[in-house]
Amino acid sequence: MKILVINGSPKGLKSNSYKLASAFLDGMRSEMQRTGEEVQTEEILVNQMEIKPCLGCFYCWNKTPGTCCIQDDMQQVIEKLLWADVTIWSFPLYYYTVPGRLKTLIDRQLPMELPFMTQREDGIGNGAHPPRYDMSGKKTVLISTCGFYTAEGNYDGVYSLFDHMCGKEQYTAIFCGQGELFRVPELSPKTQEYLEHVRNAGREYVQGGISEETVQKLKQLLFPKEVFERMADASLGITQEIGEKETDALIFTRQMAALYQKSSYAGREQVLELYYTDIEERYQIVMGKEGSEVLTDHLKTYTTRIETPITVWRSIAAGEIRGDEALMKQLYKVKGDFDLMIKWDKYFGGADSVGASGEKGGKTVGIHVPDKETNMNVLLIPWIVFWVAAPINGYWGGLACIGACVLMQLLFYRHKKTIYDFLTGVVAVGCSITALLGVPERIVVPLSYLAFGMMWTASCFVKIPLTAHYSMNAYDGEKALENPLFMKTNRILTLMWGILYLLTPVWTYAMMGTDIGYLTGAVNSILPFALGIFTGWFQKWYPAKVARG
Repeated sequence: MKILVINGSPKGLKSNSYKLASAFLDGMRSEMQRTGEEVQTEEILVNQMEIKPCLGCFYCWNKTPGTCCIQDDMQQVIEKLLWADVTIWSFPLYYYTVPGRLKTLIDRQLPMELPFMTQREDGIGNGAHPPRYDMSGKKTVLISTCGFYTAEGNYDGVYSLFDHMCGKEQYTAIFCGQGELFRVPELSPKTQEYLEHVRNAGREYVQGGISEETVQKLKQLLFPKEVFERMADASLGITQEIGEKETDALIFTRQMAALYQKSSYAGREQVLELYYTDIEERYQIVMGKEGSEVLTDHLKTYTTRIETPITVWRSIAAGEIRGDEALMKQLYKVKGDFDLMIKWDKYFGGADSVGASGEKGGKTVGIHVPDKETNMNVLLIPWIVFWVAAPINGYWGGLACIGACVLMQLLFYRHKKTIYDFLTGVVAVGCSITALLGVPERIVVPLSYLAFGMMWTASCFVKIPLTAHYSMNAYDGEKALENPLFMKTNRILTLMWGILYLLTPVWTYAMMGTDIGYLTGAVNSILPFALGIFTGWFQKWYPAKVARG
């Protein structure tokens, strides 16, 4: 397959539209390489070519048929258009149509047509000229970005132009709003996600056509209208009041503030202070019920303060370094309420759910089925039943525990099972069988605590400690497992719980053989309760301590 890319942007290879065209071309190439199809590509940079305006002299029709009288680079363009099987037109939207130099190139295609009048069969316009060359079988793709929040309703001029050139619905178009965001490194996680949809479109195009599911993904907004327009205004780098130039750090802070999700408002105003230590600039983002604002003076008392070199914070925003890893390396510090940092994606995630229509609650593709979550209460059910019932009567306690294990399996219809849920089922049933075989309660109950403690302690030495499997639900799900601070916190807590239950068999065995044996259950309930309170405190205190440096 021969592919021609016509880059019509004045910015050439640095253009936003070319990023999309390159992604689409990458997708086409990868699919053709997979199938073993040969591919040849040529690229034209219109901003580097000498293409003069059409003179309207019609020499190419009646004096030198098929050849323009202007001697410039346009003849090479025509030769490549005739050579290509697929032509990809890449351009930004300029004043509701194509950029001027690209329009000049399009005007100069006149030698490719014959002068005779004909009537189109597709109903486009009221007249046409037949092609000089056989263009049947050739395909056309349009890829463009614009500076509006959506492409919808802004490409009428482009559609009209290419309907006349190629025929109605005889070309494939990928038009993307919010194009300026593709040049912002800090937004690359979001824009790269869109570019991956474009690559997939390229793969599907080679297979026979872009699927409806991918089409809908390409129509989705990168950010809601309000968020995008605030970021676009901030990117201008001038104050709205008097038009003065702002510092890069203030522009960056305003763009960050634009990402604030007012749906995350927690019932009280929060003040995020950013102190850029390398340039000694300080700004505040005030987050309230109706949105956010940036303060440059008359600052308020902060609730959370981030002390960071702006180079570090930009690298985090651009996805070049993980924020949690940077924190563990002490590249920045956090003071005040650390809860904001834990729930950062909730406050500054970027976009609410946006449907294919481009508005909240718009058309969605398919039905989303929520992922199952782990639940530590399910894990604890068999153990609690055994520890309550077995000291009273080993036989009936064993039967009750086996029944709890059966119930536990039924609960996994709604909850996600972990390796520790599986081990609990095996070990708890083993303890129950031991009790049913007549082993004294004073032996079997301490053994159950020992087995439980060994499971917790052993998990400290594997990749994911036991508590992390369950506490991740409150910290962005499985993404939390990539957070070194989260993992270290949970490894410490898991070890503490493991030690508690490794020691529990000692006093359990000692107490069950004495006159105060009836207090064993109370002691074994009070201590975990106290450690549970400590756990809730430690989960907030330790990350905040590390963040303060």
